[in-house]
Amino acid sequence: MTAIARPRAVARNAGARGFTLIEMLVALTLLAVALAAGMRALAQGADVASTLKARTLALWVAQNRLAAAQIDPASIAAGESRGVALQAGMAFAWSVRVSGTPNPAFQRIDIAVAERDAPGYALARLTGYVARGEER
Repeated sequence: MTAIARPRAVARNAGARGFTLIEMLVALTLLAVALAAGMRALAQGADVASTLKARTLALWVAQNRLAAAQIDPASIAAGESRGVALQAGMAFAWSVRVSGTPNPAFQRIDIAVAERDAPGYALARLTGYVARGEER
């Protein structure tokens, strides 16, 4: 009877064995790769959100410059001008270039807005047309 009981006990233990060390290492490696990819996607999403915020604020600065020119067209002169504007706590460098059009009653205004720290990279560009102010 003891000879028969031993094979059953061995068979029971063989079916209840756990994961091997290699299986655990493979599972942990897959988990690490998945978590690294998730963190990278999260970081890229945050970067895109901050870039979108900066571009939106830069467009608002450009629209404000164009609105100021439309309110007082006599104050704009042909040529180029530059300045700095604050929008939502961020400083932006803007440049305005005023040029003529084929219709002498209008002026073309090209506005470029960039971050103050990186003025060579325009976040927003806007072109508008304004009726010429009265000559004095």
